[in-house]
Amino acid sequence: MEVAVPARGARGRGRAGSPAGGHREKSPPERKVYMDHNATTPLESEVIQAVTEAMREAWGNPSSPYPAGRKAKDIIAASREALARMLGGKPQDIVFTSGGTESNNLVIHSVVKHFQDTQAPKGDVGEQQSPREGARPHIITCTVEHDSIRLPLEHLVEEQVAEVTFVPVSKVSGQAEVEDIMAAVRPATCLVTVMLANNETGVVMPISEISQRVKALNQKRAASGLPRVLLHTDAAQVVGKRRLDVEELGVDFLTIVGHKFYGPRIGALYIRGLGKLTPLYPMLFGGGQERNFRPGTENTPMIAGLGKVSLATPQPQRWWTRLRESMFRTPERADKGSPDCLHGLETRLEISQAAELVTENCEAYEAHMRDVRDYLEDRLEAEFGRKRIHLNSRFPGAERLPNTCNVSIRGPQLQGYQVLAQCRMLLASVGAACHSDHGDQPSPVLLSCGVPFDVARNALRLSVGRSTTRADVDLAVQDLKQAVARLEGQA
Repeated sequence: MEVAVPARGARGRGRAGSPAGGHREKSPPERKVYMDHNATTPLESEVIQAVTEAMREAWGNPSSPYPAGRKAKDIIAASREALARMLGGKPQDIVFTSGGTESNNLVIHSVVKHFQDTQAPKGDVGEQQSPREGARPHIITCTVEHDSIRLPLEHLVEEQVAEVTFVPVSKVSGQAEVEDIMAAVRPATCLVTVMLANNETGVVMPISEISQRVKALNQKRAASGLPRVLLHTDAAQVVGKRRLDVEELGVDFLTIVGHKFYGPRIGALYIRGLGKLTPLYPMLFGGGQERNFRPGTENTPMIAGLGKVSLATPQPQRWWTRLRESMFRTPERADKGSPDCLHGLETRLEISQAAELVTENCEAYEAHMRDVRDYLEDRLEAEFGRKRIHLNSRFPGAERLPNTCNVSIRGPQLQGYQVLAQCRMLLASVGAACHSDHGDQPSPVLLSCGVPFDVARNALRLSVGRSTTRADVDLAVQDLKQAVARLEGQA
């Protein structure tokens, strides 16, 4: 029996017929419109190629001296440099991890361990007393953080290992306000961790302002013998959507997640002055890889993909052709060039040229997604009426990601998960993917931001991507309109 495989971008909805003779015709696949890029993004073709070639050609252990091992080691080094260049940091300050959850947990574990090592009183352990009020390490975060921050912090509180202040976000701006963060600082405060942009509302947090205040505070704390306050931001939702510079942000730690920007499911952690200015303590112990900070044989193919996506642009074929032309003079010759040089990106020249091309196109990425997102919101208001649409991610005076629209369609029967269940083309979510099993419970993030209960329960998170078009928006809005009509008994 022959099975038809849906083609990407195909339109139409049909049924396979059974004509005389018993032969079944292939039915046209139904068009799908993907608007869940904040949950995960599809792999760029160049990333798939990089991962595949690393599996085939760099299968050796990166710690081994023979060619396949050396090639793996070279790819890892090149990927580390590519990632650092994308962030405006240094390669030696990058540690590869399994993903954002591990990176976030590693930061929290490290800061708590550092506080315990440096602030514990000397002498007989059995007679130790608190060197100051609040002997346990104190951490500040906000109420809209990802579970990979919130849950480990709650666990530390339950185990009485640390104390945590969850600062409410402003119901006016949707942001964690700088003054509120600073007001929560105590003598034992050792970490402030605030996401760079929220994954549900897209609201961008004032990390640069927080870092400036923390830096000034640390100068005073040093004179008083108080522990330095370190600053961490989870940048999972920002990388690849807008320009990012760790020097401008002024953070000590920054979390990177590959699958949020067209890369593989692997992550990395930026640590300013790793081991010198900023402490990092391993959670695992083993063979000493990643300079003992994250031991375990490196996942070379995924690291190769992460390095490649760090150099990707919205129009990969265009910049790839330019890169090949600059290296080999003609695209034809590039196709016959050295695979080690071309695809491994193992020379500084390649990395530098590709990074410059990324810089040229960064604004184009952002502008395209913002245009499509704004068009989406306009179309929703036009189709349903402004009084019926509540844009949950619009906060006066607050920046937000260019691709994120969190919207509720008012109505007693229009809970977000029910609307999506009726959609035939639209692929989206009601909020964070890790909360997809919460049914009709409204998002705690939206409630924290002041969105009313009945409105938050109807929320849809529509996050567009680099390839999303206005035509996709038209299809998605019509699909939503028909889904609402079905739920309300009008179809």
